[in-house]
Amino acid sequence: TIHTATGGACFFTYHTTNATMGRVIRAQRKGAKGAVFKSHTKHRKGALKLRSLDYAERHGYIQGVVKEIIHDPGRGAPLARVHFRNPYKFKTDKELMPVAEGMYSGQFVYCGKKADLVIGNVLPLRQMPEGTVACCVEQRIGDHGTFARTGGNYVTVVAHNDDSGKTKIRLPSGAKKSVNSKCRAMVGIIAGGGRMDKPMLKAGRAYHKYKVKRNSWPKVRGVAMNPVEHPHGGGNHQHIGHASTCSREASAGRKCGLIAARRTGRLRGQTGKSLKDD
Repeated sequence: TIHTATGGACFFTYHTTNATMGRVIRAQRKGAKGAVFKSHTKHRKGALKLRSLDYAERHGYIQGVVKEIIHDPGRGAPLARVHFRNPYKFKTDKELMPVAEGMYSGQFVYCGKKADLVIGNVLPLRQMPEGTVACCVEQRIGDHGTFARTGGNYVTVVAHNDDSGKTKIRLPSGAKKSVNSKCRAMVGIIAGGGRMDKPMLKAGRAYHKYKVKRNSWPKVRGVAMNPVEHPHGGGNHQHIGHASTCSREASAGRKCGLIAARRTGRLRGQTGKSLKDD
């Protein structure tokens, strides 16, 4: 834009430019508050967790009964409604707990330090011998379960260290982690495994799968967009045109692709073997 102004007896002209940027990309819209990408939680049954850690669990055990096994929309694994008698008041505590393979409605489950090593029971890691398969494992004492909560997943108890009070476990990713031996876990494998073995086959099934989760399907590729809509867009052929990696400190409109990647490409040779082993 050209502006002309009069200053006394002389005339001077100055230029201003209106800098225009591209659109707000999809990743920015997902991070912002709004209704389009919000999770669909209307019909969800509730949070999956172990019961709160109390005196009964720390020193003995408490008995519960599996009232029903239910489906939770948007979750691959089933849930169990377990009823416990409250130790202090005349009431029933109703918990939503994970379902291990082999659990059934009407089953008695026991939670606590002195519970038996039976599928569906919840006990501290130090009470489980090495090689035990467990699920819904706590990362910190009393956090209700953090690791191995999705269908078919499990954690393996690798070793106990009595001196430090730590237990080494192997996570579903293959990584090994040390947690406090007083952390609780449910014995067994989470039910609902093998769900991904069956192919989708048609778009309608994918539509219904993600309808109960969130708006994340179908997903348009960045290279198929225009330059104004995505950093990978534009060009006479569908190509990125520059490195697909980007910095952790990149601005929000440029942060797409492989963000802060330590390495890229296939795992090949000795380097790949060592990374897989770790």
